Amino acid sequence: QVQLVESGGGVVQAGGSLRLSCAASGNIFSIKAMGWYRQAPGNQRELVAAISHGSTDYADSVKGRFTVSRDYAKNTVYLEMNSLKPEDTAVYYCNVDYWNSGGYYSEVAWGQGTQVTVSS
Repeated sequence: QVQLVESGGGVVQAGGSLRLSCAASGNIFSIKAMGWYRQAPGNQRELVAAISHGSTDYADSVKGRFTVSRDYAKNTVYLEMNSLKPEDTAVYYCNVDYWNSGGYYSEVAWGQGTQVTVSS
């Protein structure tokens, strides 16, 4: 069983910054990718940013403002958010796509979510 623990959410004014962290632990053989999704009230959950061993991927709405990174030794992913806008207000969820211990099958796990609120 794999668990993801998120931290770093909060309330900031427009133009401010926040840094989210997510640490994965459990029966992980190796991680294929980690990422961040967000869901605002009444909206669908959407991909914000993701990172694999060789590349990163960002939603068009956050390119140039957000940066995703990983600490491979600690199975941790970060999301640095700069120049925040009210439209960024949402619950942010960490996601990990990984190989189970032994490398026999892949699985996906989700964090509990952390609230990010950006005031105008």
